[in-house]
Amino acid sequence: MIQDLSMSHLDKLEAESIYIFREAYKKLGKIGMLWSFGKDSNVMVHLARKAFFGNIPFPLIHVDTELEMDEVYAFRDQYVKEWNINLINPIAPPIEKTDETLPHSARVAARKTLGLKEVLDEHKFDGIITGIRRDEEGTRAKERYFSPRNLDGEWDVKEQPPEFWGQYMTDFPPGTHVRVHPLLHWTELDIWLYIKREDLPIVPLYYAREYGEFYGQNYGGKKMRFRSLGEKGITFPTPSEASNIDEIIEELRTTKVSERSGRPMGADEDESSFERLRAAGYM
Repeated sequence: MIQDLSMSHLDKLEAESIYIFREAYKKLGKIGMLWSFGKDSNVMVHLARKAFFGNIPFPLIHVDTELEMDEVYAFRDQYVKEWNINLINPIAPPIEKTDETLPHSARVAARKTLGLKEVLDEHKFDGIITGIRRDEEGTRAKERYFSPRNLDGEWDVKEQPPEFWGQYMTDFPPGTHVRVHPLLHWTELDIWLYIKREDLPIVPLYYAREYGEFYGQNYGGKKMRFRSLGEKGITFPTPSEASNIDEIIEELRTTKVSERSGRPMGADEDESSFERLRAAGYM
């Protein structure tokens, strides 16, 4: 019997992402990778470990606002040891240093942007790997796999290189800072299918449970889960019955609710504030 040797959809996604990791490591010089401990970010860590045979040869970066949820910090503390992560973990500048014309949640995000700029100044990274996906948000859909910035991390959406037929520009002029996006072609559903296949650990907040009082909000015992993880006070759970990975996958096949509906900066607030953040270096 002749076996079907064709690659599955997840195999193809994985292979392309691993190729991008290896290209970035070979071509860009000194690189680091952002780690937020969320579902996409943990898939990136797993892919990086696969790409480099179990040991990630560059540091991971978490700019800490000190506002992460307790469950997120617990996840970080466990897996930074288990996965032997070299973690750069600075505290973000205070909110008073951000643009006061931005909405509050955008200002919290801007703290991370300022903190990342300080990391770039100190460590002189030529490139930073991030976990954004095109399907998350309209501005992110304009990204490239290898996206040039200036030395401050500022992004000009009109000056992005073409990327056709799997060909990526990796040769940039001196003084160019590059953001690399190995998950750009993945979807939220792809991420969860891959988490299931690879049996990856995740922060338990992604699973639905009954919420009463939770970080200053009262949900009246409703069953909810987080689709996207962010800071306390600016990230909220959404109604859901999906309490395991199979149920999450089935929910995503039919839901019309935005992935970022629990994060005001990506949902109800002025979309222009998000684009301003992205142009200034936010991921």
